[in-house]
Amino acid sequence: MTNSKKEVVISNIVLIGMVSMLIDMSTEMVYPIVPLFLTATLGASPAIVGIIEGIAESIASILKVFSGYIGDKYKNKKVLTFIGYSASAIYKILLLLAGSWIGVLIARILDRTGKGIRTAPRDALIAQSSEKDKLGGSYGLHKMLDMAGSSLGAFIAFIIVTIGLNYRFAFIWSIIPAILGIMIIPFIKEDKNKKQKNEKLTFKNLNLSLKLKLYLAVMFIFNLGNSSNTFLLLKAQNLGFSLSYVMLLYLVFNVSTSLIAIPSGKLSDKFGRRLILVSGYAIYGLVYLGFALSNSKIVIFLLFIFYGAYTAFISGAERAFVAEVSPDEYKGTVLGIYGMMQGIGLLLASIIAGAMWVHISPDAPFWFGGVLGLTSAALIAAILSLSRFQENKESVM
Repeated sequence: MTNSKKEVVISNIVLIGMVSMLIDMSTEMVYPIVPLFLTATLGASPAIVGIIEGIAESIASILKVFSGYIGDKYKNKKVLTFIGYSASAIYKILLLLAGSWIGVLIARILDRTGKGIRTAPRDALIAQSSEKDKLGGSYGLHKMLDMAGSSLGAFIAFIIVTIGLNYRFAFIWSIIPAILGIMIIPFIKEDKNKKQKNEKLTFKNLNLSLKLKLYLAVMFIFNLGNSSNTFLLLKAQNLGFSLSYVMLLYLVFNVSTSLIAIPSGKLSDKFGRRLILVSGYAIYGLVYLGFALSNSKIVIFLLFIFYGAYTAFISGAERAFVAEVSPDEYKGTVLGIYGMMQGIGLLLASIIAGAMWVHISPDAPFWFGGVLGLTSAALIAAILSLSRFQENKESVM
């Protein structure tokens, strides 16, 4: 790779990361406040919170596959990224105007619609801009900047709650970083060397490997227990953490993810995706079982740190794995399918978790998620070990 090409690569990945950093700073200024705003101010139950989060996330996920496909076919990934991130600023305005949980639902649907439009094209832009042997590190760098913004946003939310400011104050100020992030997008470069439109690119011609199909199936099953982070915050609140300390826990999670994202991505480049992915899912399972078993505030604090480690391990290595085993012309599409399956699982998970919380116990969602996490770690280890064995066998023959 030439120096000029390398500069473009670094610039693109950093610019995309800076956009995510500012947008996520904006989003996280309000995200940990929204469930508290729903329950404390608008009087919604945990079940309603779960339904809102599930519907919003599922809409985002269904859109990911179509936006990824459109980005692949028409080579307009940057335009889709711009449209998707622009919805984030409008979301904050709608939150400011919301007077009932239905208003929050509409706002969340718009926000997640934007996420659904932008995620797969953005991830494909990162893959397009990265050297193949450094893909995990590139996604790790993006995740580090993304979570650094989340940390700043969560810290601001913590200050707002600590000093007792009105929740709507956070909604107003969150609009500023969202607009700044959108202004960076025009400087991102998209590869236009290939034909502008590929007429032969259709879903019918998409052919996924058995390894990827099995992996996506296990990932979907795992996500049935991967309910919204909202339930982690509600669990902490139920254990006696004040609203300000609930915000602090969320900040700890974001900082943990940000610090670990680049090292875990680079480790997956050096030692293979299997080690990091299996470790990540196993950490998730143990963390969720910890939430189910413990009533200690110190333990809960530590669990938020390890939950950040799980997020860092999975986010970089998993997207890198999906991107590198996807056909070159379908990377955005396959990343969209991956995101869609995640979101459908999240819809079901959040509804299941809300029902378990109300009708069984607040610990039930964590038992369920913990068991699925450990089971998924074992299945993924088996799938990736089998595929590696087959590759070694073929190379010998």
